[in-house]
Amino acid sequence: MAAPSHARDSESILIKNVQILHIDEENARLDRNMSILVENGRIARIRPTQETERASSVRVIDGNGRIAMAGLVDMHVHVWDRASLGAYLAAGVTTIRNASGMPFHLRLIQEIDQGAIAAPRLITTGPILNSPGPNEQVNHQIVTTADEARAAVQQQHQAGYRSLKVYSNLTREAYEAVLNEANRLGMSVMGHTPEGVRAAGVPREVPFEIAFEEILDDGFVTIEHVESIVWHGLRDRHDEDAGRVLARKVAASGVPIDPTLLAFYNLLKVAETKGAYLQRPGTERLNPLLVALSQAEYERWASEDVVRNRAAFEFYKTMVRMLLEEGALIVAGSDAGIFTNIPGVSLIDELELLEEAGLAPVDVLRTATINAAIALDEADSSGRIAEGFRADIVLLDDDPTEELAAMRSISAVVAGGEWIDRAALDLHLVQAAQHDTARTQRNLVEALEAQGIDPSIVGL
Repeated sequence: MAAPSHARDSESILIKNVQILHIDEENARLDRNMSILVENGRIARIRPTQETERASSVRVIDGNGRIAMAGLVDMHVHVWDRASLGAYLAAGVTTIRNASGMPFHLRLIQEIDQGAIAAPRLITTGPILNSPGPNEQVNHQIVTTADEARAAVQQQHQAGYRSLKVYSNLTREAYEAVLNEANRLGMSVMGHTPEGVRAAGVPREVPFEIAFEEILDDGFVTIEHVESIVWHGLRDRHDEDAGRVLARKVAASGVPIDPTLLAFYNLLKVAETKGAYLQRPGTERLNPLLVALSQAEYERWASEDVVRNRAAFEFYKTMVRMLLEEGALIVAGSDAGIFTNIPGVSLIDELELLEEAGLAPVDVLRTATINAAIALDEADSSGRIAEGFRADIVLLDDDPTEELAAMRSISAVVAGGEWIDRAALDLHLVQAAQHDTARTQRNLVEALEAQGIDPSIVGL
């Protein structure tokens, strides 16, 4: 599959006559009639257009007064194959964090970094670490004892992963060993909050073996999914007073939160439409192997209780608003690539749900730019349009701080210094629906075999 033609990192680009959107201050600010010089994948210089000198070696692009803002970061995706990568660029997403690593992701990162393929910057965790229990999945790396957990972390480190994802069924023994070994090896941790062994009556009659509050000072890069926070932190009670207290504890801990409201919203939409939502435009960009493996889940959610799940979703939005009001750092993740969460555009859907939850547009935009950079410990190199920062830029026709829908009208993207115009972005969307199912199957088989799992278990 050929990639659209666009500039390489070595090409210098001068984007003149743009309005630079700054959202790092209390109020958003537009610097008008500016020019941005990009060299070697970085923003080399920002000057008023009238003061900018053109060098013969620089490619000049007229922004025609469009708004330039930092590229978006999707903090929670699932990449099954390289075909989906261009769909993220088409939505203005210039960095993605893959939350379930496979060996091919490590090779893909190298290709992207070398400029071999057009793609957002890719960050990945290793395979998901979990223990046996109700949330166990076939692609999880299952550990129960401390020895098993240490061995799994060491294996992932040796394979090349530097970030771990933990899951909700982890036993206390395994979880504590994961943390200790990660600290020893300098690996970061993110994911669901581990609950320990789930006894009968958990959570309403019996408390979790590992209390949610115990996790808050464990150094997570992010805690994922607001519905998981409500489940674990509130023992699934939709109680606003208790939610406010929990939000204060989360904010005081400083751990960033990735709500992924869209993950539950799309489940709800499938229930409300009795499955028709699964055929909406854009779903052709979902990986066919993922779709095939998800049929049982689709059928279950097509017949789920709509009233109960709508009420739950409304509380999840309230919880996100309270987390923001109490000062928690909120980042944006879409959970794209699983269920019916479409690569790329799902992050824009997530941003709109965050606004629906009560966040102002400028706060929403921060979740996918500045806040993500802070959570990833990159605040001095990404998340803003500033000299010396990574050249990840989105050009828009309208101001998204006035109307968030402007994020759906992207004129062009600069990803790691590479210019991609609207025609190339459109071609990326077309190519994202041209799947290589055999290659995807090889990716998954390789991942399962690396964990000692027989691929025939899932029919591969």
